[in-house]
Amino acid sequence: MDIDRIDARLLAEIQRNNRTPSEELGEAVGLSPTAVQRRLKRLRAEGVIESDVAIVNPKAIGQSVQMVVIVGLERERSDIIDHFKKAIRATPQIMAGYYVTGDADFVLIVTTEDMERYEFFTRHFFYGNPDIKWFKTMVVMDRVKASFALPIDAERFK
Repeated sequence: MDIDRIDARLLAEIQRNNRTPSEELGEAVGLSPTAVQRRLKRLRAEGVIESDVAIVNPKAIGQSVQMVVIVGLERERSDIIDHFKKAIRATPQIMAGYYVTGDADFVLIVTTEDMERYEFFTRHFFYGNPDIKWFKTMVVMDRVKASFALPIDAERFK
């Protein structure tokens, strides 16, 4: 993927608000609206831009409980890891999942309507999986920041 300084500046801008009109983006990065659209199309096609999403307030849709869950697997075999990754991707209550190093194998961000639903979720997703050795739940008290924005220093690019 060949990203230049203008691409980097464009990426930084659309991370703040991906609904910014091409005219405004063009003014910010020094391009015409048509050139902005061509670059965005290329960045999407190359997989640099993975997705265009909206960050929804969980409480507004009744998802008032979020948890950070660390998970240890019974054994670390590639087939078990792959199976667990597939289960993470298929489970809507899991907002994000990370395969990590250290004491745990995975870190998950989970959301449910209430603790009763989380207990139901744990019984099916964790206790129902013989490959899970242990899991630890930390309940989120306050969502301080919700973002997928990466820090982009456009000056690093040519």
